[in-house]
Amino acid sequence: MIKAIVIVVVLTFLLLQSAFIIGEWEQAIVLQFGEPVRIIRQPGLYFVYPFVQDVTTFDKRILAAEARPAEYITLDKKRLTVDTVSRWRIEDPLIFYKTVRNQVGAIARLNDIIFARLRQEIANHNFKGFIREEREYIMDQVTKGTAEMAKPFGIRVIDVRIKRVDLPEEVQKSVFQRMNAERERIAKRYRAEGEEQAREIRADANKEKEIILAEAYRQSETLRGDGDAEATNIYAQAYGKDPDFYSFVRHMEVYQKSFGADTTILLRPDSPLLRYLGNSGTTSAPSPQKAGSANSGNK
Repeated sequence: MIKAIVIVVVLTFLLLQSAFIIGEWEQAIVLQFGEPVRIIRQPGLYFVYPFVQDVTTFDKRILAAEARPAEYITLDKKRLTVDTVSRWRIEDPLIFYKTVRNQVGAIARLNDIIFARLRQEIANHNFKGFIREEREYIMDQVTKGTAEMAKPFGIRVIDVRIKRVDLPEEVQKSVFQRMNAERERIAKRYRAEGEEQAREIRADANKEKEIILAEAYRQSETLRGDGDAEATNIYAQAYGKDPDFYSFVRHMEVYQKSFGADTTILLRPDSPLLRYLGNSGTTSAPSPQKAGSANSGNK
């Protein structure tokens, strides 16, 4: 009984060591003492000789490789930093295993190829052309060249594209300074144009203000003249009804404005201004004695 159990355990262990599963996204190479003996491309359950054969699996899916930013020089001697990304897949796992062994080695070799091809293409084009309309053509040429050079490694290159293009740090600083100076020049021009327009607007506003004030003053003087004329007419009509009363009122106004505190006035006794300073109830001119009294009282 114990012997049977031991045999079952040993057989189970050997079965587990010999059986393996290949997924839909995988392909494998069976190695015997380190040498490839079989390539498996289809998914399913497979067996190997335990302790004699090993299995190395590779991905069948499309993989991506990002290269570190590198500096390149264009045909017109302009420097720029380019960051690339490539898409590739393992086409022949046997060749792939013999040449680069694994994905790390494949990415390193692939990035070296891309760097060399991209440097060659950028060196044949001007900076402006690479940045603008010629970039697509350049990357197509880089993809074709990289694909041809990657075939001996069992790699199929699908696409190579630029992830980012930058200028070197020192060039970026100089470009930024030029851009800043250009923006400052444009800002000064806009400020000068704005100040000129502001002066024109203020001048027009001041002109309109003076015109409005002059028109208002003219209208006010016209209205004031009309009012004074009408008031004079009313006064004339009112005083014309009683000339003596009008004369009396006018004399009172003159007295009020002329005679005040600390005022000295010298008048002749027969002055018309003293007409209403005589005895009350008379309208004739006062006698010289009374005029003299009045004169001495106002000293």
